[in-house]
Amino acid sequence: MQGTRARSAGIAAGLLAALAFATSGPVVKPLLAAGWSPGAAILVRLTLGALLLAGPALWALHGRWSALRADAATVVGLGLLGVAGASTLYFLAVDRLPVAVALLVEYTGPLLLVLWGWARTRRAPSRTTLVGAALAMGGLVLVLDVTGSLALDPVGLLFALGAAVGNAAYFALTARPLALPPVTLAGAAMAVGAVTVAVLALVGVLPLAAPDVRVEVLGATVHWAVPLAVVGVVPTALAYGVSAVSVRLLGERVASFLALSEVLFAVLLAWVLLAEAPRGVQVVGAALVVLGVAVVRRGADRDVGAGTAPAPAAGTAPAADTAPTPGERPATVHP
Repeated sequence: MQGTRARSAGIAAGLLAALAFATSGPVVKPLLAAGWSPGAAILVRLTLGALLLAGPALWALHGRWSALRADAATVVGLGLLGVAGASTLYFLAVDRLPVAVALLVEYTGPLLLVLWGWARTRRAPSRTTLVGAALAMGGLVLVLDVTGSLALDPVGLLFALGAAVGNAAYFALTARPLALPPVTLAGAAMAVGAVTVAVLALVGVLPLAAPDVRVEVLGATVHWAVPLAVVGVVPTALAYGVSAVSVRLLGERVASFLALSEVLFAVLLAWVLLAEAPRGVQVVGAALVVLGVAVVRRGADRDVGAGTAPAPAAGTAPAADTAPTPGERPATVHP
């Protein structure tokens, strides 16, 4: 019963995170069109997210700094790859590729996780998992409706592939059994990501352009700070914090495929906010994605039993009087 409740909570959290992540595009796009560079938008977004998550992260940690030291390598890796790497490389890819193509390549991240588990254990995933992965990715192609003649920039494709690696790393690292509470992990990684992007901007790798402009959002003309504030709160602080809880409860494989629902939410938001009604082929694709995620969820239990996928674990920070000694791994509670 406890495991069922944990999975239900994980699915609800994952869907909420996907919906929050999906708001970033419609909100930040007018800002980029008004002259802001992707680097400037990402820097402000991650900085705001880190500041907003700092309070909840410290509260959840309860002064157990030994847990943060024990899991420092995971925090740094997540901040570099899953936060700074994935978001920056995706924005760079969008500069050179159609948004649909960049999205499609980035969301091969769940497939990379399946292939990584296969290579790591040298055991093939269950047939159920492979069928579910094929259904979900095929449905994603239909949802994104990548049709017509496309001019694909090879550098843009490399950026998008890098974003896919960052996407996979995010789920793999977040799902590790850790002493850190999920929100603390998200907050610390967000801070690492913000510092990383700031360093890249200072050395000139990411050009910064942040003109004082007013932009049109949902039919209203607002100051540039308004869309950035929304992006910092909803698809950054809220989305990363809630997503970390989902991944810890569901495990990397199920959570990563559930995250494909972000694309579905993005299509629905474009319909509601921008009057861009989905085509019939996108509706079919959405159904395939949902079906594929359900099939992957069913296959995940078999893969855990066969040792081809790690079991989901909800890590809890130890009490202050039972903090692990240096070099000792913390206890983990399984749902």
